Amino acid sequence: MSKVLDIRNLYKIYGKEKVNQVTALDDVSFSIDQGEFALIVGSSGSGKSTLLNIIGLLDKPTNGTVRVAGTDTSKLNDGQISSFRNKKVGFVFQFSNLLSDLTVLENVMLPMQMAGMQKSREKATELLMAVGLKDQMKQRADRISGGQAQRAAIARGLANQPALVLADEPTGNLDSVTSKNVVKLMKSMCETLGQTFVVVTHDQEDFGNVDHIIQMRDGKAFETSMVRRVAT
Repeated sequence: MSKVLDIRNLYKIYGKEKVNQVTALDDVSFSIDQGEFALIVGSSGSGKSTLLNIIGLLDKPTNGTVRVAGTDTSKLNDGQISSFRNKKVGFVFQFSNLLSDLTVLENVMLPMQMAGMQKSREKATELLMAVGLKDQMKQRADRISGGQAQRAAIARGLANQPALVLADEPTGNLDSVTSKNVVKLMKSMCETLGQTFVVVTHDQEDFGNVDHIIQMRDGKAFETSMVRRVAT
C-alpha cells in the first residue's frame, strides 16, 4: 500500500536565540498509508496543531522532510506550495468556514473552480448528495444548521479529490449527536472513496476505532499499533 504521508525527523523550533528557543516538534517521524483514517491526538501545547499546519503547508519546518503523495514539500517554492495545497490537500476545520454569501453548492464548487477543474457544478452536486445535503444545495451557507455546515465543509474538503484530507477538531463545535454523525460520515467517505483522513483532536474517544493513532506529547510523536476500523 502506498504512503500518502511520510514524515521523517521533523523539527519545528521557534526563536532565533538559543535562550529563547521553543521546540514545538522534536524529531517526529511516521507515515500514513492510502485510505487510512488516522488521528493525531494530544493535549493543548503538545504540538499537534503545529504538526497539522506543517503537513498542510501552512507553515514550514525547521528541519526534516514531509512527503505528501510522494512529493517532498520542503522543495516547493511559495507559488508551487499554493498550487500543490489546493490540488493535493483538503481541509476541514472546527468551524465550517463556509462563505456566507454563497450557496452551499457554490461553496463546494469554489476550490474546483480555483483549480481550473471542469464540470465543477456536477462534481459538487455529487459530493453534496453523498453527504446528505441534496435539499440544502441552493440555500445560502448562513441558513443551514451547524451539522449541515460541517457536512458541506467535508464535501468541500473532498472537492479536488485530494491525496489527503486534514481535519482540525472537526467535531469540536458540535453537540454529541451531530458529532457522532459527522464522524460516521468521514469514516464512510474513507471507506467508500478510499480517501485518506488525518484528524487532529483532543478527544480520541469521539472517533472510536481507527486505523492509526499518533499521540503527541511535548513535541514528540508516539505511534500506536494499528487497530481495525469498525463502522459506527
